Amino acid sequence: MTGRLVLEQAHQALRAAVRGVDAAGLRLPTPCEKWDAAQVLQHAVGDQLAFAAFLTGGPGPTEDPFAPSGELGDDPGALLESALTAAAAAWADVPADAEEVRVPVPPNAMSPALGLGACALDAAVHAWDIAVALGRPSPLTAELAGYLLPAARQIVEPLRNFGAYAPALEPAADPAGAPAAEEPGGELLRYLGRRPDWSPLV
Repeated sequence: MTGRLVLEQAHQALRAAVRGVDAAGLRLPTPCEKWDAAQVLQHAVGDQLAFAAFLTGGPGPTEDPFAPSGELGDDPGALLESALTAAAAAWADVPADAEEVRVPVPPNAMSPALGLGACALDAAVHAWDIAVALGRPSPLTAELAGYLLPAARQIVEPLRNFGAYAPALEPAADPAGAPAAEEPGGELLRYLGRRPDWSPLV
């Protein structure tokens, strides 16, 4: 699977997670501590706009993605679509022979393949955050998660000491002590410090 296809799948996952969400759904709690679904969506939109801005030199998000107000000020689907379109167009313009691209993830310069992975990882994981908050099935397929995990291992580990990511979680065990069965994407989610079995009721 190519990096562009992975990004397309991650973007589709985020679209599906947000499709049809209403005002009440946007106020539901998510696996992102202290952020509701509206704030996670605003953060995801800001991140995609930031990737587009770093790649093109154009304008970035108007709000800090790491301090989302949750006040969307627009139709959630339209807001998201604008950001995803900008990010996809920016990646499409990266020359095939580029050795490095500018990205909003430290160290702010990566190979195009890793940069695409970072952009897709952000979209896919926040798609999961919103989907599970709304009680929807996980959008992380085994294929998508399998592609994103190596990218996550390269991107995340250097940033843990700065508090950008929670510590990785060990797999849950069944009563016999063996690792419990997980949905596709469980290893990726645990690596990012998220519980694959997260529920607002737990």
